[in-house]
Amino acid sequence: MTRFWKSGDPFIWLTGGALALNLLLVAGLVLLVLLNGLGFFWPSAIVHLTLSDGKELLGQVMQREVIPQPDAPPGTAARHRIQVKVGNRDLYGADFVWIEEAMIARRDVPAEAVLIERREWGNLYGFLKEVRDDERAVTSGPEAAWSTLQAILPGATSTFQEIRRIEKKEIGAINAAQEKIRLTLKKLQLSGQEAGSKTARLDQEMEGWAAKYREQEARLATLRQASRQTLIVSVMGGQDTELPLQQIVRIVRPNSMGVWSKSGIYLSRLWEFISGDPRESNTEGGVFPAIFGTVMMVMIMSLLVAPLGVLAAFYLREYAKQGVLVSTVRIAVNNLAGVPSIVFGVFGLGFFIYLVGGSIDRLFYPEALPTPTFGTGGILWASLTLALMTVPVVIVATEEGLAAIPPGMREASLALGATKFETTWRVVLPAVMPSILTGLILAMARAVGEVAPLMITGVVKLAPSLPIDSVWPFLHLDRKFMHLGFHIYDVGFQSPNVDAARPMVYTTALLLLLVVLVLNLATILIRNRLRKKYASSAF
Repeated sequence: MTRFWKSGDPFIWLTGGALALNLLLVAGLVLLVLLNGLGFFWPSAIVHLTLSDGKELLGQVMQREVIPQPDAPPGTAARHRIQVKVGNRDLYGADFVWIEEAMIARRDVPAEAVLIERREWGNLYGFLKEVRDDERAVTSGPEAAWSTLQAILPGATSTFQEIRRIEKKEIGAINAAQEKIRLTLKKLQLSGQEAGSKTARLDQEMEGWAAKYREQEARLATLRQASRQTLIVSVMGGQDTELPLQQIVRIVRPNSMGVWSKSGIYLSRLWEFISGDPRESNTEGGVFPAIFGTVMMVMIMSLLVAPLGVLAAFYLREYAKQGVLVSTVRIAVNNLAGVPSIVFGVFGLGFFIYLVGGSIDRLFYPEALPTPTFGTGGILWASLTLALMTVPVVIVATEEGLAAIPPGMREASLALGATKFETTWRVVLPAVMPSILTGLILAMARAVGEVAPLMITGVVKLAPSLPIDSVWPFLHLDRKFMHLGFHIYDVGFQSPNVDAARPMVYTTALLLLLVVLVLNLATILIRNRLRKKYASSAF
């Protein structure tokens, strides 16, 4: 037995078993997220429930569970209940209800039942009654209304999208130009130059933009008047509700759809989730602003952390005289990697936002005060904060790579007449690049998942605009942004509608995993190409 333990085989088996267990746990976690996330987009059947008390419900069954019976005697039959998404929040006040299965007297699946995804108030379940155009009935009856909707709903959706485009693009650009002129006038006033030809020219420009604004307002009024079609839907309880067609995102009849038709709706919903804007307190719609903000923040952070970490590692390993001071610096760098992330967030708030950003506002944007420009949270300060938080990872990985380079490579370069800088730039740096990318991969993986420091340095629940748009200077590093990690926290723990938000938590978590995977795979592919290129090195 002693020889068996001394041989080391038990430790090999224990290590392999622990690795296999970890892989199983990770696979189980990913499978759980996949099942709960991807299944959210499938159009399940709409059921019509008649209860024993005569009450009727229409909706989709979301889950089934056992009712706890702590005081029941042994052998008692289990009782179950189902959660039904009845929607119609503006009529019922709640999206979900729990129904005990023993209370269900009848359950059927009406083919004419429709699910209407609205831009406000969530889903609407009911039966089509008629389509109206400016208070005039166009068609009546479920089938006639359904056929008419297939013809006119795409036009109403295009009109709504055109209205949103004008509001965000044309009118947004006009508002930005007017705000710029207003700040310029205020700056002239602060400098004592409120009178003069320049002020008169700015006033004329302001009038010109005001005229353009009135033109766009007239276009919006015309578009709104052109689409006054509404849909009358009959819901449970004998009520009728009127819904403007522009408020409809999608209308489906899942009970009369085949697998291929449901697959098309599934892909449509999935694409909307990836490319659309959020709705209903982030519990519906898409997460594209959060994807964009996450990727952009990681890219900015990588551009900042890579040079800083590499330069620090090269100085500590290649140029600094080894001694007590350098050893102390290395210990400090290693300790920084263990500092809680919220501490970095507090530092970013105090140093970057209040000190640096406030100073920039006082020097370059005095006309905008007291409204801060850079003296408030933004994607630049969040990226800098995460760069400081992850720079120890890059420093340590780069130093390990530098230590692994054979001294003969440096000596051979110097012997051939190269200078110290040329040796570092043309020999050492290419050879250590795989290690640099390894540190960058670890830094990116940590930064993507961080939420605590972002909450106080620039991330928001809903950003009014992206950090990049068509307005000069196109890249707005002072703007706040959305982040997938914070989106998960907000939807999962801050949403007033917990049951509606739960599927979005899983889908966003799955998307965050995919973003991390894509970013890391891209970096790994680059690292592997460099390793093949410098295969003669010690890597």
